[in-house]
Amino acid sequence: MPLIEDTLFTRIKNRVGKAISDYDLISEGDRIAVAVSGGKDSYAMLHMLETLRKRAPIRFEMVAINIDSGYPGYRGDIIEEHLQEHGFVYHMEKTDHYGIISEKRRPNSSYCSICARLKRGSLYGLAKQYGCNKLALGHHMDDFIETLLLNQFFVGSLKSMAPSMLADNGVTTVIRPLVYVPEKDIVPFSRNNRFPVVCCCCPVCGTADLQRKKMKELLTALERDNPLVKKSLLKALSNVHPRHLLDKGLTRKPS
Repeated sequence: MPLIEDTLFTRIKNRVGKAISDYDLISEGDRIAVAVSGGKDSYAMLHMLETLRKRAPIRFEMVAINIDSGYPGYRGDIIEEHLQEHGFVYHMEKTDHYGIISEKRRPNSSYCSICARLKRGSLYGLAKQYGCNKLALGHHMDDFIETLLLNQFFVGSLKSMAPSMLADNGVTTVIRPLVYVPEKDIVPFSRNNRFPVVCCCCPVCGTADLQRKKMKELLTALERDNPLVKKSLLKALSNVHPRHLLDKGLTRKPS
């Protein structure tokens, strides 16, 4: 079934297109590994990139990549059926990340951090295996803003995510085409198009990352007084004034 091309579709498409243009996310001849977890964000990203691929004046290719971390009950078959139905080139990778996490995780430490590292390593490897020079991740506007606040409140660092960044392997460029798309648009877009959302089925699903949940609640409260607060915070990430910060490395005169 094709996407419903309504006002919401057009708004998301235009914002993804603007992000691609503003940050030069996609170039002629790119081959992009698109990480598809089975969540609403990755489905939205995949379908929007495919829409733009068909209409773009440049040529680029896509491969949808799914990582099955081995959590009991994970329905990768539902994701695969969706990818087949819509004609995507794809690869489903089964791993024993759950077993590794169960063995290596320290008591009371986070599932999410070690799971993310293992999954990211698999994605880099598969991107290289399939000849992809770029890896697309489905982080949206709210993720950028929440990460900014999390790092300020709990890490003591002024940073967030980058729309485009060369990965630590020095080979793969990670891109985030949903940087301008708020979560409040992705939710109805996913529902309207009946994307088959699949739970990751990890043992802490729905209860992990309580600090990020607090950031969501804080932003919701702030929006009541200032509906533009998220736009302002996102703009701040591209409007940095190093001279007015305390980082000595930015102000130290060269010897």
